[in-house]
Amino acid sequence: MLYLRDLWRRHRRKVLVTAGVLGSGYFLYKLYDAHKRRLTDLERQLARDQENDEFIKAQMQIHFENIQRIADTTTLPHAMHYLSCRIAEDLDLSHLTERLMKGKGQPNSLSPSEKLELWDRLKILSFTRMAVSIWTVTMLSLYIRVQVNILGRHLYIDTARGLGGSHLLEDADLVDRDDQQKFLASADFLANYGLPTLFSKMQTAVTEVLKAKQLRDAFNTVVLQKTILQILDTFMSMGSPHHWVDCLMPEDPRLYILTATSSSDKTNSPEFTQFDQLIVETREVLSSAEFGGVVEISLKAVVNTLMEKGFQSGVGSLTSGMPLARLLPRIVQICPTLVEEPSKNQFIQIIQSVPEVGLFFTLLYANMSSS
Repeated sequence: MLYLRDLWRRHRRKVLVTAGVLGSGYFLYKLYDAHKRRLTDLERQLARDQENDEFIKAQMQIHFENIQRIADTTTLPHAMHYLSCRIAEDLDLSHLTERLMKGKGQPNSLSPSEKLELWDRLKILSFTRMAVSIWTVTMLSLYIRVQVNILGRHLYIDTARGLGGSHLLEDADLVDRDDQQKFLASADFLANYGLPTLFSKMQTAVTEVLKAKQLRDAFNTVVLQKTILQILDTFMSMGSPHHWVDCLMPEDPRLYILTATSSSDKTNSPEFTQFDQLIVETREVLSSAEFGGVVEISLKAVVNTLMEKGFQSGVGSLTSGMPLARLLPRIVQICPTLVEEPSKNQFIQIIQSVPEVGLFFTLLYANMSSS
């Protein structure tokens, strides 16, 4: 026993140091092992998240293609049919052409001043109808695609959450069915409410551009193309910036809510609905510089196609030119083709095939889905 005590006294420090070293080594080993397990678990979680994100991205692409198909096959055909009927009804030029034909067959039925007035009205209104048709087929096609992209982003949240969700979509609000239908129905706003203002402003632009044009002036494709683009540019640039948005869609609901709140009891102020949010998002897209660039490119593409396939075919090609008076009946005849149903409408197909248009909507959907 004394031997053990003596041995302990002589080697106590060595034993304690050795025990301390062994204990520290064991502790460090356990710490390292726990850290390694945490890293392994984290790597597995990251791999699962990456796999889930890739799956969601694939579903987003499928969903993106589906909503484009909905726009092209359902929403746009309905809106275009209604719009073409309204334009044909409100800008009917048959009464002018009939009176002029009657005056041609019965020379004494119209005085020279009456004939001149009728021809001048036909000149202004035929160009107005053509410019309105070009603008509406372009803007309605683009507007509906903006609509379905915005709505598609909100509806996609259901899918993303059902798949385990994407952290990028956690704070977004779902849109109920009533607000969805109300939002899609706003595609008819142009035909229901926007056309009178559009007609008036476009006619003002036409009058300004054509004021120096006489019925005997020669028009070829170059002159006509330049004239149409000048009319469209005059219309787009008149008044306040983005004034034309008010022809396409309801006013910004924030203005109404702000006015109502400031003039009434705040406890009864109007609620900002999901439909209002969709309208605000749509207005923001339409007012963006990127969308403005797409509109300009699309309008030019439609006008170019009209020159190549509309006025270069049939009797009396514009290549060699013709007096404006002879051109007006051609314009009246061509106008309905601009707002034909989408399946037959070459101008809508041209808009959809413009690379910048496709890129814009691809980026729009991707950016909204990650915002």
